[in-house]
Amino acid sequence: MQIDKAGEFILDKIKRELPVHFYYHNATHAQDVYNAAKHLALGEGIDLAETTLLLTAALFHDSGFLCGQDDHESNSCKIAREYLPAFNYTDAEIAVVCDIIMATKIPQKPHNKLGEIICDADLDYLGRNDFFILSKRLFSELEITHKLKTEQEWDKQQVSFLKSHRYFTKTAVSLRAAEKEKHLCTITERLI
Repeated sequence: MQIDKAGEFILDKIKRELPVHFYYHNATHAQDVYNAAKHLALGEGIDLAETTLLLTAALFHDSGFLCGQDDHESNSCKIAREYLPAFNYTDAEIAVVCDIIMATKIPQKPHNKLGEIICDADLDYLGRNDFFILSKRLFSELEITHKLKTEQEWDKQQVSFLKSHRYFTKTAVSLRAAEKEKHLCTITERLI
């Protein structure tokens, strides 16, 4: 598996081909999820081979936005299946990558440790100090694509989402859960 070359390829493809209104679901997000997944895999004691598959999934997990927003996880898997063989991934390895990618579909329902890690990595920002910056980018993306109209509507959705969300791994809980709760309180207070 040539993860470095595969990552360089997909990040370049996303940068070149993704419509500019994807302020959140872009190459920066893919790199962010990659970094979070790498950190969580280390904290969870994942071996090198599985970490490589996890990180490949992190890089490809939202590449399906190149085909549009609807069912982007499945489209991400199609892209992975199309391009990963050129980077020496076997069919079995690609199947694992796609299984990990599909775990990110909201509502998240991972069925193994790698799925739990990618879910936590994908939503790592919920418990970070850059939450409000990234949240604004996501709102701008949803506003342009006509999924949302007002910031108040967005705040209500965020409160609902943050209340229902939970981190799956012990590492993510210890790193992010407390800060996520602070963000929930801040947004809830804005709505009063």
